[in-house]
Amino acid sequence: MVGEAQKPDEENGPLDGITVVDASRVLVGPFCTMQLADLGADVIKVERPDVGDQTRGWYPPQFDGPDGDGVSAYYASVNRNKRSVTLNLKEEHGRELLRELVSDADVFVENFRVGTLEEWGLGYEDLAEENPELVYCSLSGYGEWGPYAEKPAYDLIMQAEGGLMSITGEADGAPVRVGVAIADIGAGMYATQAILAALFHRELQGGGQKVDVSLFDGQVAWMSYMASYYFATGESPGRMGSRHPTIVPYQAFPTRDGYVVVAAASEKLWRNLCLALDRDDLLEDDRFETNTDRVEHRNTLEEILEAELADYQTDALVALLEDNDVPARAVSDMEDVFDHPQVEARGMHQQVTHPTVGTIDMAGSPMNLSRTPSTIRSHPPELGEHTETLLAELGYSEREIEQLKADGIV
Repeated sequence: MVGEAQKPDEENGPLDGITVVDASRVLVGPFCTMQLADLGADVIKVERPDVGDQTRGWYPPQFDGPDGDGVSAYYASVNRNKRSVTLNLKEEHGRELLRELVSDADVFVENFRVGTLEEWGLGYEDLAEENPELVYCSLSGYGEWGPYAEKPAYDLIMQAEGGLMSITGEADGAPVRVGVAIADIGAGMYATQAILAALFHRELQGGGQKVDVSLFDGQVAWMSYMASYYFATGESPGRMGSRHPTIVPYQAFPTRDGYVVVAAASEKLWRNLCLALDRDDLLEDDRFETNTDRVEHRNTLEEILEAELADYQTDALVALLEDNDVPARAVSDMEDVFDHPQVEARGMHQQVTHPTVGTIDMAGSPMNLSRTPSTIRSHPPELGEHTETLLAELGYSEREIEQLKADGIV
């Protein structure tokens, strides 16, 4: 039922009771574990003492506090609902503390360079020996085997090498990366799915397992119908701007004051578009009779529509097309997005109170469950904010914790 998820029956998320130890940093791992945290898991973020996740230092921009303290906007975007503990994993004592944390955990997530944790005695076989129910997720650029397994990876590299940049940008322009780090985010989403599947299997069959997700694999998988186009024709699809390879018109058109996207994805919608623009002549033109015809004569039709739409104001054109049942929208910037009535209605603009900077705004969770909702329960943690609490939970005394601090272990 529409709207059912707005009135949950319970306050706890579906992963309430699941503990995740998160030794990842930057984006792919933190994005994955934030999703798990939004769904109710207790996510323990393991960070380096004094430095922490390197995105803590990625600013401007930042959220500023009254005393000059700031929180990196990048870091804040993917680290809510977590507890932060600092551990020096270069020291054996720090690695032993990590083993203690993982011994009772359900999930472990890491994105160190392939082979690093095995060298430290923290690989899957090492940790599963003590905790055979553990779901151990490794995130990397190219995966754990193959000729590129040990190469480092960055989102830009993955977008280029995985094929995305070859189909992104204008036909006569340079290759363009997607504006957000979509290779990291995509791999983070695949990792979340794989972790949940492994937890489900553990519930049904018993036993944990290793999960291996790579940015490169994720980009290749995301080629979807573009890959199928290549398999079917033997030709690599190229860049088409906002156009669609098999639907016309389905793209952005310039107006007097912006851009409007028009999605005439059926014969009915094509007819509606022509009638809305008082261009009945286009319906009688054999070159545009069917979508196949319109794809064949794409350039001619685009020139006609561009000339037709260029004199409209954006809002007026969107209103006209909507009134005639033609899917059309203006191209929104971030201000437009977070002023959108649907964003408000769906709770996709959230705020959380932070102890040093006051209020932090962030995008909400898109996962709506009717009984066990996703929630934003706590601010992106300060570095080591929960170290003492977590060590106490492991049974360490105040004196032992102070000694660990003095020794540079936490």
